Amino acid sequence: MSPRILVVDDEPDLLELVRVNLEKSGFEVETAVSGREALAIARRTPPDLIVLDLMLPDVPGTEICRTIRAEPSISGLPIIMLTAKSDEIDRVVGFELGADDYVTKPFSPRELTLRVRAVLRRRGQDPSPRRLEHRSLALDTVRHRVFVEGDEVALTAKEFDLLQRLMSRPGHVLSREHLLAEVWGSDVVVTQRTVDTHLKRLREKLGPAGDLIETVRGVGYRFAE
Repeated sequence: MSPRILVVDDEPDLLELVRVNLEKSGFEVETAVSGREALAIARRTPPDLIVLDLMLPDVPGTEICRTIRAEPSISGLPIIMLTAKSDEIDRVVGFELGADDYVTKPFSPRELTLRVRAVLRRRGQDPSPRRLEHRSLALDTVRHRVFVEGDEVALTAKEFDLLQRLMSRPGHVLSREHLLAEVWGSDVVVTQRTVDTHLKRLREKLGPAGDLIETVRGVGYRFAE
């Protein structure tokens, strides 16, 4: 599945330009025109990366960045700051708040796309990984196969999807709501307990590698860094 990018900017033309170019590059894109809308989306279904304008009509982008970094369930979201400001102090403040990169307007859509790919790659979220590996666990995204200590493990389609999404974002907490929406879809009526049941079976099938999937009480699940 393609990485999902949340682009936050109150300029409609720029928002559309960024959306079109990122989608042409193979990303899924969701947009928001205000800080509050961006936070609501990030909390409901955390994206793989946020492109965040600093000058928003309701809440400054710096405050949005600070809020994200303070909330455990979304604190690991990669953030690229986007702003018309070019002063060094603005870049310093952005990085101090936890931004991963900084792009100054005007910019070329290709430059932004390259920055997005670079940040995802540094965070271990290459847009098109063929194989995900961690310790004794390996997942082949192309052949749809999973191995523990070299032995193949038979998983259902849902179990494979859950494992792939967790392994693609090591150290990042994914809520039960997010996993439900991503794996089962918003049009399927299932409860959060369904996620717990599937992950319990998945851990059992993975044997010694099952401990790599960590439970974050009251929030969701996280794959070990």
